[in-house]
Amino acid sequence: MDPELEAFIPLLPKADPGDPAAYRKIYTELATARPAADTSALEVQDRTVPAEPDVPVRIYRPEQAQGAVIWMHGGGWVVGNLDTEAHWAAPIARLSGAVVITVDYRLAPENRFPAALDDAYAVLAWAHEHAAELGVAPDRIAVGGHSAGANLAAAMTLRSRDEQGPPIRFQLLNEAILDDRQQTWSARNFTDTPWNNRAVRAAALGHYLGDRPATPYAAPARATDLAGLPPAYVATAEFDPNRDEGIDYALRLLQAGVSVELRQWPGTFHGSMALQSADVSQRQLASIAAVLRRALAA
Repeated sequence: MDPELEAFIPLLPKADPGDPAAYRKIYTELATARPAADTSALEVQDRTVPAEPDVPVRIYRPEQAQGAVIWMHGGGWVVGNLDTEAHWAAPIARLSGAVVITVDYRLAPENRFPAALDDAYAVLAWAHEHAAELGVAPDRIAVGGHSAGANLAAAMTLRSRDEQGPPIRFQLLNEAILDDRQQTWSARNFTDTPWNNRAVRAAALGHYLGDRPATPYAAPARATDLAGLPPAYVATAEFDPNRDEGIDYALRLLQAGVSVELRQWPGTFHGSMALQSADVSQRQLASIAAVLRRALAA
């Protein structure tokens, strides 16, 4: 474990994802206890995307944006909102020069699959229709996210390809949960890793899926054909049960002819990038910003 990150582990609160209400309380308290995100160089605007139901979004707009990324928050589909995601969205917008659109998608277990995906996909369609208003070209819109949010980003690319929907320029998958089957080495063996472990994954997937069988739109690793998807950046953390399915997915994308950058971050754990004082977290954030800048450049 990276020593800067390891020092924080005893301070991390213990949360039971099997109890969504308690999990949300702890997650929100932890996020709001941090200093406010630096938005001084950004125009920040809350909007509502018309859909069934309407979807709240928050737009972080830097000057002279090169493109936009629709960003889905993590939290196992159970926790997270526009406020808790500001600490990811603001620095990504500031460092990448991209408009960042965060999505307040419906949460499980109250709203199971495909509610969150439907919300995210509605925002994708809206962003394409309103690209000029956002100050970007409609062919320079990416999707991305962390953990469960990265699951939604990957699922959006599959759905857009299958339905011949809005084109997606790039996909950014940070520590994505992609497979419900819990069969990789990391999913089976990381039972006590910080923030995320086998039991946390199982609880999140249970809340999201209920008793429905997983489809590729719920678990993108189940997709048998990955051809024709947009270029990807896939980042994995060393001590994360999601690690091996992320690496496997990146390799399968490559084998399907998709351009991929794969970054495996040694010494990190799931979500440790939120500890932004650590040097490795700063390097992770800089890498995300750099790949978005390159992918969305004119």
